[in-house]
Parts: sequence; structure tokens; C-alpha cells
Amino acid sequence: MRNYPPVSLIGAPTDIGAGHLGSRMGPEALRIAGLADALAARGIEVLDRGNLDGPRNPWQPPVHGYRHLDEVVAWNRAVMEAVGAELAQGRLPVLMGGDHCLGIGSITAVARHCRAAGKRLRVLWLDAHADFNTSSVTPSGNVHGMPVACLCGIGPDALTGLGGETPAVQPAEVRQIGIRSVDPGEKRLIKEHGLDVYDMRYIDEVGMKRVMEEALFGVGPDTHLHVSFDVDFLDPSIAPGVGTTVPGGPNYREAQLVMEMIADCGRLGSLDIVELNPVLDTRNATALLAVDLVESLFGKSTLMRD
Repeated sequence: MRNYPPVSLIGAPTDIGAGHLGSRMGPEALRIAGLADALAARGIEVLDRGNLDGPRNPWQPPVHGYRHLDEVVAWNRAVMEAVGAELAQGRLPVLMGGDHCLGIGSITAVARHCRAAGKRLRVLWLDAHADFNTSSVTPSGNVHGMPVACLCGIGPDALTGLGGETPAVQPAEVRQIGIRSVDPGEKRLIKEHGLDVYDMRYIDEVGMKRVMEEALFGVGPDTHLHVSFDVDFLDPSIAPGVGTTVPGGPNYREAQLVMEMIADCGRLGSLDIVELNPVLDTRNATALLAVDLVESLFGKSTLMRD
């Protein structure tokens, strides 16, 4: 069994950047599904740091193209500080969201840590959506559709400069897997910035094994691997508890292979689990599946492997 650093669970109970209410209950659903016990059973030291606090969701329409921008900034700053504090102690932070706008704070903290430690960053963005929108592209103004753009320096200054350095990451450091819903204007931005996207058509054509080999190519001893796992990455037939379901996603075995191959590379340094919405779930099935997949991410496999 591979040795993992001690893990810190950080709850961020907010749906501040989302278009549906309910993902604020995601952290508790993951706790009820047994996330801490599942990791502890693998011999990993686990501390649950409890929930971060932040502004309530005012549920207002967009202002200057963004919904709840001040509140989104406050939540992401809290996440950035919490994740950064765990990394500084040599721990592996697991952010339990909450919606995917929180990836801005989480990955900004990881990028700062990598710069300070002289490590290369690789982000695996597991999602049905590219999240590369801007206020001019999406009429909704929901920031959970914009985190990758903000991390790459495209968006409001309060988010693109959250960690003091803009951009927080380069598009070349990101690999997106499972994408199957991209807005027309977003497609142009992705092409312009050279984002590395493995959409479902490519996965269908070459298979998930080759996709993961390509996405993990170049990951080595000096790499910090961050996984941002949006639960809507999964096909909604197995994971109904999300606010933005898109049919045609990875099935159970494909998702397991993704997690197992990440575990095999041995470079996991931080993790987001986001967009779990218990309001839309069935008997917490999606949270239970997420925990099952995270176990594989931390090395659970059918047989002992080298």
C-alpha cells in the first residue's frame, strides 16, 4: 500500500457560484457517506477540519455580468487560506464543496505552494463542463462556469489576482477530462488559449486508458498533481445528485480507471470534490459513489499492484 501524507478534510458549504441551490449540503453528504472512515481504513491519517464560514447566498441576478461576486471572492479567499495552510504543514487537503467556483481558491493556493516549493503543477479537471466562460460569454453570470478562465487570468481582477499573481496557472498546466458541454463563445476561448481538453468524443475514439496516459504524461517526482473532481463528470445515470447533469459521461468502470491510474502515478497532492447536490440525489447514492471513487484515487484496487 502506497504511503500518503496525512489528509485534511475541509468543508466549504456554499452554492454561491451555482445556478441551483443545494450544493452547500455537499460536505455533510460526503461525511455521512463515510469519506473520513474510508480513507482511514486505507491507513491514512485523516483530520476533519470542519466547515469554513462565509457569506450566505443572497440569490440575486447578475451585476455587471457576475452573480454574487463579492461573496464568491470571500469564499474563495477562505478556501485559498485554508488549503494553503494545510499544504504548508505537509498535509494533503481535500476540499469538500460546495460548487466548482471554489476551485479558484483551492488551485490558487496549490499554485502558490508549487511556486514556493519549486514544484511543477499539473491540474486534472474532471468535469462535464470546461468552465472557461467569461461574463461576456454566459448570460447566467454563475461563476461556477468560470473558474478555469479565472485561474488562467481571464475574469474579474478580484478573482484572477486572488493569490497576488496573475495568472495563477497557465493553460498548459491543465488537462480537462470528460468534457461534453461547452458554450459557443467558450469554444473560441478554449481554442485561442490552447486548453488541453479530452472531450467525450475523444474518449470514445481512443479509450480512457490512452486518455489518462496522455493527461498524465510528463508527471514526475517534481510534480504536484491536483485533481478537481466535479461530480457531474460522471454520467447522470450513476450520479444523479448534481445540479447540471449532462448525459453521455464516463460510466462506473471508466471513472474507476481514471482514479486508479491517477493513484498509480503516485503524485496526488490535493483534491477538490465539488458540485454534489444532495437535494437532487437518491438516498445519498452520488455521495457514496464519490467516496468509492476517492478510495480508488487513494490506492484501492482489486489486486495488489506495483
